[in-house]
Amino acid sequence: MTARLPKTDDDRLPASTRRGMVVLAVALTAVLAVAALLKPDPQGFGTHQQLGLPPCQFARLTGHPCPSCGMTTAFAWTVRGRLGRAWKANPAGGLLALSCAALVPWLLIGAAWGKSPGFRSPEPPLIGVVVATVALSLVSWTIRLFLSG
Repeated sequence: MTARLPKTDDDRLPASTRRGMVVLAVALTAVLAVAALLKPDPQGFGTHQQLGLPPCQFARLTGHPCPSCGMTTAFAWTVRGRLGRAWKANPAGGLLALSCAALVPWLLIGAAWGKSPGFRSPEPPLIGVVVATVALSLVSWTIRLFLSG
């Protein structure tokens, strides 16, 4: 039998990382709260205009949606539990909204414990969410362009 070494404070995340995790959790909560205040646009895109943002210039110039068209609408539907409508608006947006909701408690627990639950550091899962979102955005955008003709 091998003796286990006691855990040291060296295994804990630095205070700056823990503060960053709390700030990120608060920011994600704010994004989800704003999404809850917005009324999802029935066309599946354009919800962002309720925030005073202009219409998508890519769509205006090309007649085709950009990869992020429908993202805000997907968030607004997701926070209402309407995942089918979120997927229809923008698949990556719906999955990103769910990921944000899951990341909030994960980040707060990690900050409180001083460790990233399930990971040695918080970077791999956060990078994974970003890479998956970008990949799904591009794939769904390509499919939409192909189907629209």
